[in-house]
Amino acid sequence: MSELDPRAIIAREPMHFRQVIAIGIATALNALDGFDVLSISFAAPGIARDWGIDRAALGLVLSMELIGMGIGALILGAMADRIGRRPTILSCLVIMAAGMFLASTAQNVTILSAYRLFTGLGIGGMLAATNAIVAECSNARRRNLAVAIMAGGYPVGAIIGGSIASLLLASTGRWQTVFEFGAILTACFIPIVLWLVPETIAFLLHKRPAGALEKINRTMVRQGRAPLDALPPRDEAPQRFSFGQFFAPGLASVTLLLILAYFAHMMTFYFLVKWIPKIVTDMGYPPALAGSVLVWANVGSATGCLVLSLMTQKVGVRPLVIGAMICGAVAVAVFGQGFSTLASLGVIACIGGFFTNAATAGLYAVIAQSFPAALRAGGTGLVIGVGRAGAALGPIVAGLLFASGTPLSIVALLMASGTLVGGIALALVRYRENAIA
Repeated sequence: MSELDPRAIIAREPMHFRQVIAIGIATALNALDGFDVLSISFAAPGIARDWGIDRAALGLVLSMELIGMGIGALILGAMADRIGRRPTILSCLVIMAAGMFLASTAQNVTILSAYRLFTGLGIGGMLAATNAIVAECSNARRRNLAVAIMAGGYPVGAIIGGSIASLLLASTGRWQTVFEFGAILTACFIPIVLWLVPETIAFLLHKRPAGALEKINRTMVRQGRAPLDALPPRDEAPQRFSFGQFFAPGLASVTLLLILAYFAHMMTFYFLVKWIPKIVTDMGYPPALAGSVLVWANVGSATGCLVLSLMTQKVGVRPLVIGAMICGAVAVAVFGQGFSTLASLGVIACIGGFFTNAATAGLYAVIAQSFPAALRAGGTGLVIGVGRAGAALGPIVAGLLFASGTPLSIVALLMASGTLVGGIALALVRYRENAIA
């Protein structure tokens, strides 16, 4: 790639503060995703109490936005490679805000499930688009670090939002307030994105829409760099988007193994974060205290992302993720083995969150560097979209196991095996890191 190509300049030079701001906003958007996804977990005990639903039905409700996330990641992730990262993010914010508000008005399980499915569409598309933005706004040296930090926004959002949700639940006794708060918070991000997040240069150079040169130069000047006289030559002829591109020779095995790794790991991860409040409530603790255990799980998650992101500066990201998956499987299995006090449950949930979300953060870094810019958001969406079936399956399978009388100790052991399988699949992945976004 020519040194006149701005992607080469961005990859080589230190990051400008505007690049850091864009990555920071993407991290905040992932934090918003973290709260939106787990809002149903905080509300679950109140929903079960008010509507008198059993664990099997609750497991289905807990999984609906995860199903929507899979569909949204596939459809909207591909859309981000066609129309741009920025308009996709704005569309997702509108969907998420509307879905959260509508969830607060639901009167039965069926309606609530439909609204959570709708909300999940926006969350899934958001994750694919923000992953692409962070990879394309960071330089080569800091790319893994930036993507891991972005992924760390998810548990931070769950911690802050979960703490606020616990206070709202304790003060109002209404589970609907969790969704009302989420709707307002989501809507507040729309003007922030419009103001501070430009379209990525990598996307503009690949698609070359009308006014591409002017938009690129506007971004370059704001970053303190010289504007271009003309667009550099294309690296490749534009191709019509097709999911078949991800299964072409040289890319098919990477795509399939990443899907398997993400699918299996998400089963374990979402069993842990979706069922903690209900499991703790069933031990006799009030919903507000049960939510505090989930907050501790997310404290561990945020810490795990931070530690892994720093370690990627010295160690390859893939072996770090594999190690985190193995440790996470052990921690989740241990969670179900007889702990009954809030302190002990909080500690083991924190350890489980540390390793499972560190692995998740590292997976996003691997995904981002496994696909070229032309396919990055779509590839991320494909892996996340199909893989989210595992996320949806985790709470459902756990709910069915609980409903059949299977004890927590066995359920935890079975669900922990998913992330172990994911680690094995990731160990088999062979990819060539894309050094330039």
